[in-house]
Amino acid sequence: MPGGGRCPDCGSAELVEDSHYSQSQLVCSDCGCVVTEGVLTTTFSEESNLREITYSRSTGENEQVSRSQQRGLRRVRDLCRVLQLPGTFEETAITYYQQAYRHSGIRTARLQKKEVLVGCCVLITCRQHNWPLTMGTICTLLYADLDVFSGAYMQIVKLLGLDVPSLCLTDLVKTYCSSFRLFRTSPSVPAKYVEDKDQMLSRTLQLVELASETWLVTGRHPLPVITAATFLAWQSLRPSDRLTCSLARFCKMANVDLPYPAASRLQELVAILLRMAGQLAWLQVLKLDKRSVVKHIGDLLQHRHLLLRMAFQDGSSEMETEKKEQQRQGQGRGEEEVGHSALDLSKGKRPASPALLLPPCMLKPPKRTCPTPPVSTVTGDENISDSEIEQYLRTPQEVRDFQRAQAASQAAQSVPNPP
Repeated sequence: MPGGGRCPDCGSAELVEDSHYSQSQLVCSDCGCVVTEGVLTTTFSEESNLREITYSRSTGENEQVSRSQQRGLRRVRDLCRVLQLPGTFEETAITYYQQAYRHSGIRTARLQKKEVLVGCCVLITCRQHNWPLTMGTICTLLYADLDVFSGAYMQIVKLLGLDVPSLCLTDLVKTYCSSFRLFRTSPSVPAKYVEDKDQMLSRTLQLVELASETWLVTGRHPLPVITAATFLAWQSLRPSDRLTCSLARFCKMANVDLPYPAASRLQELVAILLRMAGQLAWLQVLKLDKRSVVKHIGDLLQHRHLLLRMAFQDGSSEMETEKKEQQRQGQGRGEEEVGHSALDLSKGKRPASPALLLPPCMLKPPKRTCPTPPVSTVTGDENISDSEIEQYLRTPQEVRDFQRAQAASQAAQSVPNPP
């Protein structure tokens, strides 16, 4: 295109097209300067007016997606298809992934964190649409560490400024119990251990609600509580065949991991059931223990609200009832009878009052380590500062001796050393 422009170096108008491989270039025929390189034109008028756009200044360079981001987007789509999520969920998760990848802290992160970012975007999308999906399920599919995943999840939520609702406990129970392989007969599950899914789920929900009402869920991870409640519900439906089965064997048959605190949550649930069973007249005669109380879980859950009020009473209401009883005794009897009743109360004839319903952290507080004081050995040879020397001088003679010694040391320091 000669005559259409000039060379920026020599000012010559002799510009010729030179095809370097498949890339068109404009070169000055006089000095050999490359005027344009790798031009991208949009219309014929722009090409005739030499309004070419170099590739580095075009939008194609900015829109180029790195291999790492392309791989992450593919994994987001694959994870959504494995979980059989709707198409709108997949689009939202991809949008969150692209927004998070624009931040420099995510682009320069380690590969492990980038792999976890895929699951975080999918989990955020499911939480926002109230889709029952747990963090443990995502970690299992991605072979990710739970601590790393939870840390990255909180960082992404804070980084993008998202409002993510917490998963409802009822939905979590339904999702977690659906993964138990106890609803079909298989070589690893005998016929006597197979249970109906709806009955087991219904009783598990009642036990989890009971645990929530008695402070067993507050401030704790929900999965150990759900595991213990599922085990008790499964045992109570056919106690004659299942009381001998342990919690570890139950989790092994169900093909789920046994959380570490699940055994402690099981003991706490059984202790609550025993307190409730002590309020039913027909169960007081049986003298139930930790194993036999499982047979009567259905009756206890049916009247759980009344039994909880009877087994656990608030301290203020207890004081009010005691005052009312004393007022009634004073009105119906004379002063002598009131004195006898007070004597009886002092002797310990009052019936045992119900225990207070407190969180486990208050009933069994963790032991705090008391720091050991540092051992100081006094030998008598320690240096004494001038500000403390007066505390050790007792008699006037000691004061005069100290002043003489101090004057002698100053005089010795003032004498110059001989050459």
